[in-house]
Amino acid sequence: MSRVGNKTIDVPAGVKIDVKGNTVKVEAKGKNLVYTLPAGFKLEVKENKLNIVRPSDSREHKALHGTARNLIGNMVIGLTQGFQKKLEIRGVGYKAQMKGKTLVLDIGFSHSVNYNPPEGVTIETPAPTEVIIKGADKQKVGEAAAEIRGKYPPEPYKGKGIRYQGEYVRQKQGKSVA
Repeated sequence: MSRVGNKTIDVPAGVKIDVKGNTVKVEAKGKNLVYTLPAGFKLEVKENKLNIVRPSDSREHKALHGTARNLIGNMVIGLTQGFQKKLEIRGVGYKAQMKGKTLVLDIGFSHSVNYNPPEGVTIETPAPTEVIIKGADKQKVGEAAAEIRGKYPPEPYKGKGIRYQGEYVRQKQGKSVA
């Protein structure tokens, strides 16, 4: 029995949910997100509570039950509160700035690295060494953060590069120790 899948999803005021066949559309604040339920799954809406019912107790349906519930729950949370990831840039002279909708990274290469965020994702740079990625779709926010981090991941000798806020990078000893 899936413990996550059996939890109900609370729908706050101002969030509208439309179910047509296997397609679930969640709307709030003028934005919407769409998810397609796996075949056979049903969505029950009762008094501002959502419940996902799986068609059988097969292993595949049990695995998809919790996943479907969390994806729809993340849609509701994303449209009401939003998701965000913070990145830190470390290194002498390394910085980030916004030019229009494009993020411009100066991270030690001979040229600046430009990053255009996907639709539905906004990027802010409150400080030259801090990047905040915001959006309603948790997957898009995480993917954008991973792509930006992938431009220059933190290296283990001096710790330079782009890292998630609070990420620990284990420092290696240099060759002088060996």
